[in-house]
Amino acid sequence: MVHPKIEHVTARIAERSRKTREAYIARIRAAATHTPRRKGLGCANQAHGFAACAPGDKVALTGGKAASLAIVTAYNDMLSAHQPYEHYPDIIRDAAHKAGGVAMVAGGVPAMCDGITQGEAGMELSLFSRDVIALSTAIALSHQTFDAAVYLGICDKIVPGLVIGALSFGHLPAVFIPGGPMTSGLSNSEKAKIRQLYAEGKATREELLEAEAKAYHGPGTCTFYGTANTNQMLMEIMGLHLPGSSFVNPGTPLREALTRAAAERALALTALGGNYTPVGEMLDERSFVNAVVGLHATGGSTNHTLHLVAMAAAAGIVLTWDDLSDLSDAVPLLTRVYPNGSADVNHFAAAGGTGFLIRELLDAGLLHPDVRTVMGQGLAAYACEPWLNEGKLDWRPAPTVSGDEAVLRGNKNPFQPTGGLKLLTGNLGRAVIKTSAVAPERHVIEAPARVFHAQEDVQAAFKAGELNRDVVVVVCFQGPKANGMPELHKLMPPLGVLQDKGFKVALVTDGRLSGASGKVPAAIHVTPEAAEGGAIAKVRDGDIVRVDGVTGELTVLTDLSARKAVVADLSANHYGVGRELFGAFRHAVGTADAGASIFSNGGQ
Repeated sequence: MVHPKIEHVTARIAERSRKTREAYIARIRAAATHTPRRKGLGCANQAHGFAACAPGDKVALTGGKAASLAIVTAYNDMLSAHQPYEHYPDIIRDAAHKAGGVAMVAGGVPAMCDGITQGEAGMELSLFSRDVIALSTAIALSHQTFDAAVYLGICDKIVPGLVIGALSFGHLPAVFIPGGPMTSGLSNSEKAKIRQLYAEGKATREELLEAEAKAYHGPGTCTFYGTANTNQMLMEIMGLHLPGSSFVNPGTPLREALTRAAAERALALTALGGNYTPVGEMLDERSFVNAVVGLHATGGSTNHTLHLVAMAAAAGIVLTWDDLSDLSDAVPLLTRVYPNGSADVNHFAAAGGTGFLIRELLDAGLLHPDVRTVMGQGLAAYACEPWLNEGKLDWRPAPTVSGDEAVLRGNKNPFQPTGGLKLLTGNLGRAVIKTSAVAPERHVIEAPARVFHAQEDVQAAFKAGELNRDVVVVVCFQGPKANGMPELHKLMPPLGVLQDKGFKVALVTDGRLSGASGKVPAAIHVTPEAAEGGAIAKVRDGDIVRVDGVTGELTVLTDLSARKAVVADLSANHYGVGRELFGAFRHAVGTADAGASIFSNGGQ
């Protein structure tokens, strides 16, 4: 039986979304066909579509009912998480041939790394890259020659962008194929220690670079539980991955076996066979509620308060921050992975991984068990783990006991009774806060404000010793309309230093933080944002600000009604590093609580 709170929120979403969801389903059903879509194209169109194919593939595509599989890839050499994708198309093409189909790369999408652009001008393109990826996915599939698609993407904005793009072609089946995390390097706690020592001037730049290189040392996803690895958990709990495939390391026989099986599975789901599973119908409001439950149970990335809303909207589903906050109250925290603990995702996988987690959540009635997945009907198939049985891919039940209760626990012994993600409201607007990595005694902070318009100014004030006191650091003009809503993760080391000195410290911003946000309480994604005259632009130095992660309060203890919002000169943020090309995005982008998307919110 599903938990009453889960049922209530799901029913509320379904009712709120009824008209937009019905319109979406009607659109994708109108686009569906039970004969190869390419057959409806003109002869010249078809000839262009397979001109470069091998002779055997041309025969398969022109005659019979061979399924055509699109590969949409975010491969590039620079991103460690995406570098393993270099050889995936060859593996997928071979697997497709053996299954009687044809696979080809339909298109590529951009993939940028927030870890590289943190604190740099390029970070102001990061969130917008999600919508560029969605647009690129649509272009890749626009030739209308494919019967299904597989998607190669992992990191922060890439998976959400691919999902939005896939849902725009919701009549096609979709399987997402992960690449897996890099092996464990320097521990996350040691990395964080060096960063903080550097912020205090107690470690050299050479020592910092050495530590970072030992932490991020090889192919695969970064091993902390940030947005990239939260993406992978979400794809699995939403049924878009094969079971247990998220956290298998690159370059292993099991990784390749899962990639081959994913291609075979995608071909088995086309309208040409008896198991037609269009992704737009597969992902319903229950699937998105399951995703939110997984986010809370694992203490996942705050970026998904934006991404899940935007992804749901692409399927005609109206998901709100109120839904996320209410679900958090019902879902216990079952994992401790950095920044919510000292372990990394390899330790999480070894302790039982997603299979253990999903079984525990199913047993507690916290997931909808009867959703559709790429494996068929029901989420129970995901309470397992993959293995090679005499060289062949097979699945076995997930462990019944956690291998390490410091990392992963069952539903009867959680780390805390709630997910630790909360909606904040008050006279400063709406925001979200993640408390799962914050000590309980710091869940409520009330202190004088110090207002900044740029994170560089915060760093300068810290180095000058101006912040050595109880302080709520307010960083405004960081929202999507102002400068693309960059992450402000580089503020965490200095603010952590202040907190460790015994000061009461919090951050309030209309910008983002990160999947790696940690021990300092932070009210983020404040909306309305400063660039739209939001109340955050009315805060002045010395105003007393209250951030209450227990009651959900974000308030300045001053009457703001007579104050005018400050107006900032943002022109310097609109040029250089390609930012001048994104003026239309800054103009069209919606609010943070609507997903900070340039699209029309799914017809809402």
